[in-house]
Amino acid sequence: MSVPKTITAVALTAALASLTAATAPASGAAEGRGYTGPKPTIVLVHGAFADASSWSGTIKRLQRAGYPVVATANPLRGLAADAAALRAVLAGIDGPVVLVGHSYGGAVISTAATGDLRVKALVYIAAFTPDKGESAAELAAKFPGSTLGETVNPMPYPLPGGGTGTELVIDQAKYPRQFAADLPATEAAVLAAAQRPVATAALEEKAASAAWKTVPSWALVATEDRNIPPVAERWMARRAGSRITEVTASHAVPVSRPGVVADVILDAARSTR
Repeated sequence: MSVPKTITAVALTAALASLTAATAPASGAAEGRGYTGPKPTIVLVHGAFADASSWSGTIKRLQRAGYPVVATANPLRGLAADAAALRAVLAGIDGPVVLVGHSYGGAVISTAATGDLRVKALVYIAAFTPDKGESAAELAAKFPGSTLGETVNPMPYPLPGGGTGTELVIDQAKYPRQFAADLPATEAAVLAAAQRPVATAALEEKAASAAWKTVPSWALVATEDRNIPPVAERWMARRAGSRITEVTASHAVPVSRPGVVADVILDAARSTR
């Protein structure tokens, strides 16, 4: 949720990202990304209407396999700003990285990874995989099947330069069926209470780059997804040339099927070594 302190934090991470840009690795071909050193750090980026705790079950499995893991907070304010915040996190990590994005987080990792040769793999979990010039909103509407629009409530929030923006939150009563239909009702209700709103500007902002064009990618399609149509997830994954796994799950697949999610991530991590 956007409050003045949060806005300041996002601005600070963006500033840190620009300070480190001068030393960031230059862009290169995918074949230049081969790595045989230590295990990569796995960085998990949540999407809209969720938070970093949604990765808890996945984190346990990745750590058990011996991988360092960071589950970062995604500001959900705007694609460029969110990618800058992620780059600031990456600047503090030594060695190779596997970037994992759920939902809108897929758009964020695609943008943030561009030009960073330390990123050895991208993993999209029921996620958007935009090309340059595409937004999450238009990709969600490209194919029929999403019922998200029927469940969200718009709310105003203050903008850094003054005025107000609009953010979306899923109605808590509708959240279980819309977002997490394969979870027990009590667990889905907890997720509904803890959800983080997303700015409409973030969903509507067009991607400036598409790192999946040069970085190997993996994708998990949730076949019971009501936020992003499964046909859209499948279409984006095929276009990106991702290694695709399909699972019967809701949009909350990191919570409902953490073992499958971890297996896909581990396949990506092992394939980069």
